[in-house]
Amino acid sequence: MFGKLSDYSQDGQIVTLCYEKQSVYLHVLTDEIINIFVAYATKDHRSKAIEGDKEQKVAFTVEKAAKSSTFHAKRTTDGCEVMLTTSALICCIYDDFKLDFYDRDGNLLCADYRGKRIPRFTLQESFIEFIKKEGHDVDLSGSTDYPVQCVKVLDKGDCIYGLGDKTGPLNKRSYEYENWNSDIPDPHEDSFKSLYKSIPFFITLKEKGVYGIFYDNTFKSYFNFGKENDGYYSFGSDSGNLDYYFIGGDSMPKIVENYTYLTGRAPLPQKWTLGYHQSRWGYDSEETFRDIAGRLRDNRIPCDAIHFDIDYMEQYKVFTWNRERFDNPKTLIADFKKQGIKTVTIVDPGVKVEKGYSVYEEGLENDYYAKTPTGDTYVNAVWPGDAVYPDFGSPAVRTWWGSLFSFYTELGVAGIWNDMNEPASFNGPLPDDIVFTDEDRSSTHAEMHNVYGHNMAKATYEGWKNLTGKRPFVITRACYGGSQKYAVAWTGDNQSLWSHLRMAIPQQCNLGLSGMAYIGTDIGGFGADTTPELLARWVQVGCFSPLFRNHCAKGSMNQEPWLFGEEVLSIYRKYVKLRYSLLPYFYDLCRVCEQTGLPVIRPLVLHYENDINVRNLNDEFLVGESLLVAPVVDQGVTKRLVYLPEGIWYDYWTHEKYEGGQYYPADAPLSVCPLYVKAGAVLPKAPDQMYVDEIVNPKLILEVWPGIGSYVHYRDNGEDFAYRNGAYNEYLFENRDDGNLIIKKLHEGYEDYPKITLCRPVSQDI
Repeated sequence: MFGKLSDYSQDGQIVTLCYEKQSVYLHVLTDEIINIFVAYATKDHRSKAIEGDKEQKVAFTVEKAAKSSTFHAKRTTDGCEVMLTTSALICCIYDDFKLDFYDRDGNLLCADYRGKRIPRFTLQESFIEFIKKEGHDVDLSGSTDYPVQCVKVLDKGDCIYGLGDKTGPLNKRSYEYENWNSDIPDPHEDSFKSLYKSIPFFITLKEKGVYGIFYDNTFKSYFNFGKENDGYYSFGSDSGNLDYYFIGGDSMPKIVENYTYLTGRAPLPQKWTLGYHQSRWGYDSEETFRDIAGRLRDNRIPCDAIHFDIDYMEQYKVFTWNRERFDNPKTLIADFKKQGIKTVTIVDPGVKVEKGYSVYEEGLENDYYAKTPTGDTYVNAVWPGDAVYPDFGSPAVRTWWGSLFSFYTELGVAGIWNDMNEPASFNGPLPDDIVFTDEDRSSTHAEMHNVYGHNMAKATYEGWKNLTGKRPFVITRACYGGSQKYAVAWTGDNQSLWSHLRMAIPQQCNLGLSGMAYIGTDIGGFGADTTPELLARWVQVGCFSPLFRNHCAKGSMNQEPWLFGEEVLSIYRKYVKLRYSLLPYFYDLCRVCEQTGLPVIRPLVLHYENDINVRNLNDEFLVGESLLVAPVVDQGVTKRLVYLPEGIWYDYWTHEKYEGGQYYPADAPLSVCPLYVKAGAVLPKAPDQMYVDEIVNPKLILEVWPGIGSYVHYRDNGEDFAYRNGAYNEYLFENRDDGNLIIKKLHEGYEDYPKITLCRPVSQDI
């Protein structure tokens, strides 16, 4: 296809490869990140995920390669024409645009596939027709060529992680997926190829070595991780450029760090957002909301936020409030605030077509909506009926949309929840040729669909920040790579099914590996009807999710915990209170995330990648490095096997000591979520509170576990950006082998704790 490599040249850190039929550009961004770019559609990247100049000054070489060079590699590089070498990576460049990547020790990390594509499963045409007559859909799972694509070798033992919220297990090997943000109301199964988010980043963990690939293409894209053939994997798209970033690093955490360096990191959230959130589509009056708030407090369930779904609006029109059902929303929100409860309101992108409706009229006057190819304003339908779609790819539209949030800030609303922003529609999908804007040029829905939610989140974040000066709390359902800079996310419309509770763990872990660190699932399930047991087990997972929200659908059973009897209420309260006690730890992890990109919820493989027992572990996860959570995710189970990785671990509840590297049976009655603490851990904890900052300046409780370890704790005002100018404290806690805890202040720029109390759950005789 590309032909022979005829020449190459270097301009700064960009290397141009001149093939007979096409030029290829390699841009060395860092020692561990190399961009591969083929300009099929546009001459520039036009990335939505990557903002700013990510190039670091790198010393590297590009030279003709010796024909038989091996440089101590695992396999020969015969045929290599040009070799690009940084301090961390070696890229061997061949004819016909074949690239192989090695680490500096000569271990092959990633090779382009040279053979013929051979699907391992085919059906005769006559048999296909027979199956169709039975009413079955047919998935041929054969090889598919796309206008833009790349095929790479899949070695035995390779495991693949990432791609955001996709269904299925943690390890994506042997599965195929599509990136096309989709609002699918059916119960999500492992066979679903796409969901709400399109994050085209994955990590390949090899028997020796690891690498990441970010395929920065916003068109509908496809990922086949060995389902077609166990000897190779492929990624491709319907159009656009071949534009991907090869990301090296000596460990999985380093790959995540490099990817989030490239696409941005989740900023530090306001502290209250880490508390408990209560929600339901169906809370439709002021009386209902006041009743829910009162019952939360009466039942001693800590809570920091109540969410308002679409019923608060007038005829589902965004930036309106239904004054028949809500006499005075400003007073209601102020009363909630006195109770320590913040208000979060849903805002969909669809703007109702209605003369006299100011948002519609203003957008129409300024030409802010998507258009048909003939130049008319495009109309589809969502909740308000006929609706138009703001063209968020336009900077002017984003600025306008952001300014509209003054409607909410003046009422005292504390956060915004973006929904239906795939974009979703009721009268069939938006056609591919609907005209949108891509910053400074005209584009199409086919190109902008997967970044519609991303651009909406960006508009909301920037508008809220300008209006309030506080760290914006923006939830989004649809994402693209880099959306973590602007929004937190949840996994969308799940169901009250045990299978969806099980899926919540790999979904959140892969979202975290994909840069979306602040995520959660609807506790109890959004659709269908939960059961007492399912709700009790789900809150045990939810309390460790960064976004801790109970949410369900109108028409389904209410999910407030007091409706399920005293036992479930007691369990629910226990785990919400556990979350509140651990809020200083969660906040520290958010600070770590902003600095390194490492998520709050982590699969065990992230820190124990050489342990084959955790590479396919779907029902356990880490919170930071110190806590291991092994929840029950199956109906009727009261005992389970728990795998503990290397090291010493302590049962959080019984304080029993365990040697890692093996499985243990764990008792798990309905009230117990098996939870383990790493030896030497120092867990910062807060005293009992019904909401964040109920105690104005609370003491800090340090839970010190036996062993040697160190821990950095962070503190600021929890709401604005003053910390970026030094207004924070940072403490180092050193857990010594003599049983002493040494406290050092690393940075001083904020008020001190009135008191620091030590708590030792396990006796530590020296």
